[in-house]
Amino acid sequence: MLLIIPAIDLRGGACVRLYQGSYEKEKIYFKDPVKMAQLWRIQNAKVLHVVDLDAARGDEKANNRAVIADICRALDIPVQTGGGIRTLEDMERAFEAGVYRVILGTAAVREPELVREAIRRWGSSRIVVGIDAKHGEVRVDGWLEGSGVNAIDFALQMEALGCRRIVYTDISRDGTLEGPNLEAYREMGSRLKRTRITASGGVGNFKDLMAVASLMPHRVDSVIVGRALYENRFPCQQFWCWNDKDVLDLEKYSTARTRNEPGEGAGDGC
Repeated sequence: MLLIIPAIDLRGGACVRLYQGSYEKEKIYFKDPVKMAQLWRIQNAKVLHVVDLDAARGDEKANNRAVIADICRALDIPVQTGGGIRTLEDMERAFEAGVYRVILGTAAVREPELVREAIRRWGSSRIVVGIDAKHGEVRVDGWLEGSGVNAIDFALQMEALGCRRIVYTDISRDGTLEGPNLEAYREMGSRLKRTRITASGGVGNFKDLMAVASLMPHRVDSVIVGRALYENRFPCQQFWCWNDKDVLDLEKYSTARTRNEPGEGAGDGC
């Protein structure tokens, strides 16, 4: 079964979404990230994806680490996070804050051996590589700069270093609701031998989720969804108290497996 992972992108302490990775095309959806995270949990999320957009751009003074720690304390499911994690010390701080899994992007491109060392220390289930690509080229520094590195070649390099999960984002589709780049995921998955893919970017409706699910034979087993969830693009959300979120009892969790239980999610070695 395809694992659906809600996304929270943080900028200035608020939940935002960018359009095709552009910081000039930002929309604020909710100003309380902890409450937003709890709502996704009530809606049966098994894993939460959190990105620190401020840190991704190298803004140390405006990072959202404290907010991410608050989210981890508020939830009983695994939280994975990326954005501005560039050193082993950054990873250690994230784990101490309660993060289950860290995503390395720019650091993996510029210092590949860091990935090997991180996996040696913490294992492949807790260290993930994020590949953010536009027209097949890996982007770095919060998607602002090109790297000259081909996405598939980079994925194969990371697999050789021990990476067993890649979060693959097609920047040209991200935040557009225009559908995921299925061919890009299929092509990468067909080249990988041991590494699985979490698809990201472009999901706009249920049909898009079914299309991503069709790629499971190509090593795609999960998908990150952001804007479509914020904008209630799935009919079932009307029954999930979205419109009552301000008065919802956010301590009343759902029946999804938690990080302390066996089964699908963070504890399966993925």
